[in-house]
Amino acid sequence: MIAIIKYNAGNIKSVQNALDRLGFESVITDDNEIIRKADKVIFPGVGEAGSAMRYLSDKGLDRLIRSLNQPVLGICLGLQLMCSHSEESDAKCLGIFDSQVRMFPLTDKVPHMGWNNLSSVKGELFKGFPLTGNVYFVHSYYAEVSIDTSAVCEYILPFSAAMQKDNFYATQFHPEKSASEGEIILRNFLGL
Repeated sequence: MIAIIKYNAGNIKSVQNALDRLGFESVITDDNEIIRKADKVIFPGVGEAGSAMRYLSDKGLDRLIRSLNQPVLGICLGLQLMCSHSEESDAKCLGIFDSQVRMFPLTDKVPHMGWNNLSSVKGELFKGFPLTGNVYFVHSYYAEVSIDTSAVCEYILPFSAAMQKDNFYATQFHPEKSASEGEIILRNFLGL
């Protein structure tokens, strides 16, 4: 069973719809026991870091997520919350990845919205990913490139488009909105 973590962040239903299209059953939940027993956990979201971390803390999900041993996939805000700190609301995050989340320099190009390609791609999520593949982004904050970076995107500056450490995987882009390239990422995660 696949658990999709509910924590008052948007975009969760579109992830469940993508899993349905791929033939995988999932449940959207904030129940600690259901999440703990799941075969795979997806931590998606669109929202604001401070309020999201408060919700996670109130429900004990912050401690639970850090303790999980099964494969976990963070998406968009999920990736940012898996980092150590976010400039958005000066939020202390989960600290799974040793990276800071910063706001893009304010220009007429923020937020980063649309299709972009990746470089320095490595790891299990990207098995079979095309060299010229593009994925879909929507974000104003980014995780700095760090030792945990498994793919880089350049938009105003280089940032972590994907990260991986132990059983924790994350993408700043939305695989559920990234057509066939996103399907490759989701299938690779679900096959772990």
